Amino acid sequence: MSLLAKNKVITETGEYEILLTENFSGLGLELLKIESFTKVFVITEKKIADLYYSELEKELNQVSIQPIPIFIKGKEKNKHISQTYSVYNQLIQNQVDRKSLILALGGGVVGDFAGFIAATILRGIRYVQVPTTLLACVDSSVGGKVAVNADLGKNMIGCFYQPSLVFAPLHTLKTLPKKEWKCGFAEVLKHSLLAGETFFNKLKNITRVNCRKLENLIFYITESVSLKSKIVSEDPKENGKRAILNLGHTMGHAIESYLNYKRLTHGEAVSIGLVTALILSENILGLNPELREEVIWIMKNLSIPYKIKIDSKLALEHMKYDKKNRGDSIQYVLLKALGEATYGNVVHEDEIMKAIEIQKQIK
Repeated sequence: MSLLAKNKVITETGEYEILLTENFSGLGLELLKIESFTKVFVITEKKIADLYYSELEKELNQVSIQPIPIFIKGKEKNKHISQTYSVYNQLIQNQVDRKSLILALGGGVVGDFAGFIAATILRGIRYVQVPTTLLACVDSSVGGKVAVNADLGKNMIGCFYQPSLVFAPLHTLKTLPKKEWKCGFAEVLKHSLLAGETFFNKLKNITRVNCRKLENLIFYITESVSLKSKIVSEDPKENGKRAILNLGHTMGHAIESYLNYKRLTHGEAVSIGLVTALILSENILGLNPELREEVIWIMKNLSIPYKIKIDSKLALEHMKYDKKNRGDSIQYVLLKALGEATYGNVVHEDEIMKAIEIQKQIK
């Protein structure tokens, strides 16, 4: 196996490895380490399958595994509860049982969706994350948050359900479109703000050219995974510290909902949400404004959006459907300083609208 890096998540329900590899080589042998299984179902998008399914199938065939593909539609708007019915039926028609195994081959939408299916079919079967996007590598494949969307809110229907393995073949990143690179690096930037100076300073010299070099990618992904693995191990079900991983997501999810999951990717929406959170952190916690200036500099270097024309009252309405809220209060993750995040901050509506208006004026 062409192993590039390894990490581990340890939770109350068990532990699993996160393997960064050059390609699919070794995946079959890693699956055989999982307690005996009867069938392997691969949930993926058609466009991902066109690129990589034959390669994955060949690797599994070498260890006598004959995978069964199930195709779903990509994009966030299709990660909806209504789309689960067809997948459940296909699994049942193919005689899924409690010893079956699901592989999620794709980006964050596939990972979230396939994980939710695994958590709910037959009251839960095992699954493996095989992320093919930068966003999925650094974020959604790690930590066991699985969910689908409802009409009025993103990820409103879901649970915490840890995978048996995360196997990330980094050669799949070569085929990512520009938007997916931006999406992934927005989450990398978020992780650096949570991690602190060493990680953040590495991003100050980032450009659209050097960000894709393998040695840099390994660093960005490893640092992000290390941060998330540590936090998830401490707080697997978001009863406390894990909430800081939602930095930028309150505004980000509101933007996605406002745009009906069109125009911007999840990461692009979160990048705008990060700037909103930094402005609120300045106004409420006294965060040094220089950090926001440095973050926007990095965003400009990567052509990541940092503001949007949006009616602040409409943005506020969409925030009210955020799953992190408590009662009628809107809760935000804010920064006291670089690497010092706080969660559960109740932010008043007028403060949010003021921050959005300030953000719209940024040059």
